[in-house]
Amino acid sequence: MDVTFPFASREYCLLLLLLVFARGMDFLSTWIATPNLVLEGNPLAKKLGWQWGLLLNIVLVSVLAMWPLSAIVVATASVLVAARNFQSAWLMHSLGEEHYRQWHVERIQETRITLYLFCLAGNTLLTAGVGAALIYFSHLRLVPFAIGMGMVAYAVAVAFYTLLAIWRIRRAAKKLAVRQNSRANDKSLTVDTWVRVENRSPDKII
Repeated sequence: MDVTFPFASREYCLLLLLLVFARGMDFLSTWIATPNLVLEGNPLAKKLGWQWGLLLNIVLVSVLAMWPLSAIVVATASVLVAARNFQSAWLMHSLGEEHYRQWHVERIQETRITLYLFCLAGNTLLTAGVGAALIYFSHLRLVPFAIGMGMVAYAVAVAFYTLLAIWRIRRAAKKLAVRQNSRANDKSLTVDTWVRVENRSPDKII
């Protein structure tokens, strides 16, 4: 498990190609789905943008290629993320980033949170279960062990960023509800004030 490959060795170059392909598919699927990163779930990736994100990934894959365990874990998780992105990328692209986000948020708000979380758990736990089985039956052989870890890492990432998005949506909805209630109370207060003023006798109007 502690195997490392020298820089520019044959094994290093093979792992580097694997990482470039996996991370490239992640980038490509994200670019098709959300070219302006409006729908990007990772706050760090959204903040970095395409140029800084690409630079960071070049450094990342260049370093990780020396450690086969880490390289295969990251490559597995990246390929699974790309596959997940490609599943809905066509819809995001056709609707447009803003329209898709609005549509998606509306669907979430119209769904019981318990049902949504149950489906999220089914999605992530079943994937993580397959990964955990690979880890258990790998007998610590590098490749199946690393693929299993990659699947578990993917499931954890999906659960984390989805829950983060749900938390943001619910927080934004609560803030909006508070603002709307505040405005409604202000309008009601204004109307009540004018009603009281209009009902006063002329000598009591100041």
